[in-house]
Amino acid sequence: MPVNKLALIRYKTIDKCLQNRFKQWTLDDLIEKVSDALYEYEGIDSGISKRTIQLDIQNMRSDKLGYNAPIIVVNRKYYTYEDKDFTITKSNLSVHDVEVLEDTLKLLGQFQGFNYFEDLGAIVGKLESKLNLQKSSETRYIDFEKNELLVGLNWVEPLLKAVKNKTVLNIKYQSFKARNPSDKIYNPYLLKEYRNRWFLLCTQGRKSQILILALDRIKDVIECNDEKFFMPPSFEPHDFFNDVIGVTKTLNQKTSKIVLKFERSNAPYVLTKPLHSSQEVLKSETDETIVSIQVVLNYELERLVLGFGDSVEVLSPKFLRKRIATKLYNAANIYS
Repeated sequence: MPVNKLALIRYKTIDKCLQNRFKQWTLDDLIEKVSDALYEYEGIDSGISKRTIQLDIQNMRSDKLGYNAPIIVVNRKYYTYEDKDFTITKSNLSVHDVEVLEDTLKLLGQFQGFNYFEDLGAIVGKLESKLNLQKSSETRYIDFEKNELLVGLNWVEPLLKAVKNKTVLNIKYQSFKARNPSDKIYNPYLLKEYRNRWFLLCTQGRKSQILILALDRIKDVIECNDEKFFMPPSFEPHDFFNDVIGVTKTLNQKTSKIVLKFERSNAPYVLTKPLHSSQEVLKSETDETIVSIQVVLNYELERLVLGFGDSVEVLSPKFLRKRIATKLYNAANIYS
């Protein structure tokens, strides 16, 4: 039996009242206290009905929520716990709670291979010991895409901490084009995951140019607590990737309307899993589907289009249509 937020506030308030043995609690007293709590926590000032509190007490007494609260009525008027040490906060989990928690643990357990969830193993272990679960005999019903051999995952945790705390970092970084790594000062703004690779959105020093560093190219990270954190004026990191497929983008880069025509067999995949949040269906017929997306032109967009092979045609813009045609021509020549 799921418990919503308001019901939980009511149960906890009633529980707190009944633990107080220095006062005799009538039904009206409980109604008043619950009404005060709902107003304090949720701003609800409409009060609470007697019927609702009576049902709450009934639910707390039952096994529906796993509380089995020993609520008794003294002199047909005053509510209290028969066991003076009882509280619902120490009650055992219900059968439903255990089942939900078991399934959740199975899901969490699949993330334990990642370095940035290094504390998860201990947490899951504690919960499993409470539930007497045996991981070795579990069957997984969900398999998340992951690659535990990816380089750079060890930097996710320290970078995430720096982003949250707005800590300036000295990062030793070596791009694919550079022969040697270089140390520079960066302001970290956001961690971005794309196709199992992680990237850091940042700026260098006091410059406003937005940079995107691949975590698998980072060699070292050192906190610079004596440096002042810098953020470009009017820059919103969480909005930066809204109009892009992938991670390749510059600040204030203009978007383009990309129009794509898909043949019949691939149309369902595009309709059920849109290429981008801006996707619009311009035409949908039995033999073809035409959609548009409003994104910046970049390398990842080209890779996405090329991945559909001969199942898609770029109708516009002309620049992208020509680039895709050239790449397909060159690819065909390799096999000719």
